[in-house]
Amino acid sequence: MGETMAVIEVCNISKTFPGVKALDSISLKLNKGEVLALVGENGAGKSTFTKILSGLYQTDPGSGDIKLDGKVTHFQNSMDAKKSGIITIFQELSLVPFLSVAENIFLGNLPRSPLGLIDWKTLNARAAGILKDLELDIRPEVLVGSLSISKQQMVEIARALSQGAKVIIFDEPTSSLTEIEKDILFKNILRLKKKGVAIMYISHKMDEVFEITDRIEVLRDGKNRGALVTRDTKLEEIIQLMIGRVIDDYFHKNEAEKGEEALRVQGLSKESLFSDITFSVRSGEVVGLYGLVGAGRSEVAETIFGARKSDAGQIFIEGKEVQIRNTREAVHAGMGFIPEDRKEQGLILGMSCIENTSIAKLSQISSYGFLHKDQEQAIFDEYKNKLSIATPSPLQKVMKLSGGNQQKIVLAKWLCMNPKILILDEPTRGIDVGSKAEIHKLIAKLAESGIAVVVISSEMPEIMGVSDRIITMKEGTITGEFTGSDITEQNLINAIALTGQAVEA
Repeated sequence: MGETMAVIEVCNISKTFPGVKALDSISLKLNKGEVLALVGENGAGKSTFTKILSGLYQTDPGSGDIKLDGKVTHFQNSMDAKKSGIITIFQELSLVPFLSVAENIFLGNLPRSPLGLIDWKTLNARAAGILKDLELDIRPEVLVGSLSISKQQMVEIARALSQGAKVIIFDEPTSSLTEIEKDILFKNILRLKKKGVAIMYISHKMDEVFEITDRIEVLRDGKNRGALVTRDTKLEEIIQLMIGRVIDDYFHKNEAEKGEEALRVQGLSKESLFSDITFSVRSGEVVGLYGLVGAGRSEVAETIFGARKSDAGQIFIEGKEVQIRNTREAVHAGMGFIPEDRKEQGLILGMSCIENTSIAKLSQISSYGFLHKDQEQAIFDEYKNKLSIATPSPLQKVMKLSGGNQQKIVLAKWLCMNPKILILDEPTRGIDVGSKAEIHKLIAKLAESGIAVVVISSEMPEIMGVSDRIITMKEGTITGEFTGSDITEQNLINAIALTGQAVEA
């Protein structure tokens, strides 16, 4: 694409926070009608850069320029950026659930009658026109809160178009989408591209980057590290630029000898969620639960851990049946659980790293209502070293850590309880490739130490890379079980597409 096609040209901008240079002389171009991936580890500067383009942050004085359609511009706030045609669709959607689709699309710019009242006919007609352009089967009058996450995301895109978007920035847009919903999103991104809209796509999912983007811009430590043409690039090249080294073994398969049965689930059922779930895990074994979002994997895990009450079935730990009516009983029985949403379910974001690490063990490191600070510090120091947790201080609030280090804090919280069984639900969601490799290595080490590990993942390469055995699920039922050479992409795809009898390799 030629020089005249640049919608945004960023020239040597920097951003400094107290004690941290988040961006250091960043430059890039985003062209009309192209999809540019912005990739990098957590802490690479992606969020800061996005917030500058969105008008939420300003650059350091005198550090460089941002050109929009060839003219130097400065955004004082997010409204400035939106008026200039730069719209950001963040991971957490910003819609009003109790308003209609049409109202959300034109919020702040609702058409009025001569008397100053909302012109509903015009509003719905305009919204219907935009929805039709995007080939969306959504009625303008429907409340946004009644829509699926994917359709809400499409409403955000429609709103962006109503505001005359020249540039749309997508921040981890598929984090809550099923494969089908992701395909719908990608079709609409391609439609936007054909209309000449410039797209910046931020994601940790490299398969998506290769599928949907034209070019890739790599950031590391707040600096440009590489500008690549997607079709001419290999994954290994991107990873090396992102983390500054080659990852020899991205996945670490557990080679430890398997012990006795640690967990057995027999006929576990929960009405409308899953039925007749039966499987076992041996000590030192990694068993993967694989299926699409909505297959019932997380619900099974939550029921085993006592967060949900089953309607039928039995749970055995080391051959003995146990009654697990709540999470406290699960912990007492020797289980740990790393939830899918670490921020909502795994951490207390306003508390410090040391407090989050020791919180599950408070009863054991306190007496008469007084916390033994030396024991708490010893626990934190042990797992900070074991898990290579990067934090400037034990007192640092956990909300300020990168996604990878937050996940390590959640792991530390449960590992200090010495669990026999550890369930990890989407353990690498929202973390960068370098941290993913560390988590994969850690999973293998946990199994080698004798822990029975259950891993739930929607990412096929991950589940294949870390599991000794894979159990597939669809619509709340087990559809297959695979080990060794039978763990292949085709077998897994076939199994999660089945609607009838389960298969076993």
